[in-house]
Amino acid sequence: MTASTALPRRRRVLALAVAALLLLVAGAALYWRFVHTTAVQVSVATEGAMAAHVVGPGSVQARIPVTLSSRVNATVTQVLVDVGDTVSRGQLLVTLDDRDLSARRGVVTGQQEALLRNTDGARAALAKAQADLELARSKLRRDQQLLAQGFVSQAVVDASNASLGGAVAGVDVAQAALAARAADARTLVQEARYSDAVLSYTRITAPMDGVVTQRLAEVGSTVAPGTALLKLVDPQSLWVATRVDESVVGRVQPGQVASIRLRSGEVLAGRVARIARQSDAATRELDVHVAFDSVPQRFAIDQEAEVTIAVGEDRGVLLPLTALTRDKNGRQGVLLIEAERAVFRPVQTAGADARKVLIRQGLGGGEAVVAEAAGVADQQRVRRADAAAQP
Repeated sequence: MTASTALPRRRRVLALAVAALLLLVAGAALYWRFVHTTAVQVSVATEGAMAAHVVGPGSVQARIPVTLSSRVNATVTQVLVDVGDTVSRGQLLVTLDDRDLSARRGVVTGQQEALLRNTDGARAALAKAQADLELARSKLRRDQQLLAQGFVSQAVVDASNASLGGAVAGVDVAQAALAARAADARTLVQEARYSDAVLSYTRITAPMDGVVTQRLAEVGSTVAPGTALLKLVDPQSLWVATRVDESVVGRVQPGQVASIRLRSGEVLAGRVARIARQSDAATRELDVHVAFDSVPQRFAIDQEAEVTIAVGEDRGVLLPLTALTRDKNGRQGVLLIEAERAVFRPVQTAGADARKVLIRQGLGGGEAVVAEAAGVADQQRVRRADAAAQP
């Protein structure tokens, strides 16, 4: 036998071996699927109810956040608190350099003192003008009597009349001067109040009881009006702003009990406090604010959280969670037992917990399904194990 004739023969032998192997594998597969039976636990679908929950991601927020800012141009001289400190209403937190503002207040004080002396002088000038007026009136009456008796001429009476007119004008001038001093005094009072108010802006105090969450300025920093110095929150106003889809938000009501799981793993109780009336046009979600029943020992604003809100219960068919599976197209369903075969049936679920799942559509009460669907294929022959699993 030559090499040229041996090569085709080896190829034929190899092809026959591969074909035999494929037939063996196919036969084994057919046997496994259509002849061999697999023992499975069976669960009978039962009508029941399951607690319904709405779950959404959120973040810790404060209903009453406060940002303390500078209202003047100045340099920070003291920052008396730090992040995490608890503060009381009225407590001094930050001081700013007040030397120029104090000097301006001193100028106003000096102006008030000078005005006080000027007012005293105007009041004395008015008293003198009023005395001169009385004297002029008395002189005019006397001269008129003397004119009637023929002791003085008309010219003397005319001079007395002129003097009386001058005295009246003198009183008017003195009264106007005193009124002007009074107006100046009122203006300086307002300037003093303004100077005191501006000077008070150099001492920043806590507007409420709270906790410092951010320290935004340090000693030596030059700040302008509007520059943030500190941020405070009232711990009693903490809540979680969670996002809930429009399709289920209708089941959420104020006062419903909720569970709040923080990123740290801590789980805290809460209640629905407020439901937003403005939906996000992009995500079609609404904000639902869930307040803590008790203030967390440790918290951070914008800390990630997950909220689970109890919204009542759903009714349907109950099965073990392990009965759920998916077909080759990715559809969710269960393996119904029909004529000793596992037959895939798509279902719609309404909810689940750690053990059970609630079937909303696709399955009726009393139907038997494979309780442990993992490892069992559609159309596979199965037989019932001794014990049946119940949901």
